[in-house]
Amino acid sequence: MGSDPRLTSDIQISALKRLAEVGGGFATVLRKGDPTSGAILIIGLVRGENPLLFDRFPSFDGELAWQKIADNEADVSAQWQKRAARDPDLWVIELDVASIERLNDLTGTRY
Repeated sequence: MGSDPRLTSDIQISALKRLAEVGGGFATVLRKGDPTSGAILIIGLVRGENPLLFDRFPSFDGELAWQKIADNEADVSAQWQKRAARDPDLWVIELDVASIERLNDLTGTRY
């Protein structure tokens, strides 16, 4: 049985940036982590407002799925900075898109 190949973190970040930009949004890498296997946090904004923080967790089928872990500016900022202080490999990307539907499409969530 072979292992499930995963995309490297830097390729995933590049894909998220391009997907945000294709829809007329913007993407900014706030923190660069390990290019191969660093964890990724997404800060999602709709037209620069209402930040949401997403992290990935294993789902019931074993795949990783994005889940919202914070939903106001103070919590989003505090949580990603606290996580970054203890994880030097962490990536943080901010996606600023035109609608909540577009953010849902990028994260595979419904908020």
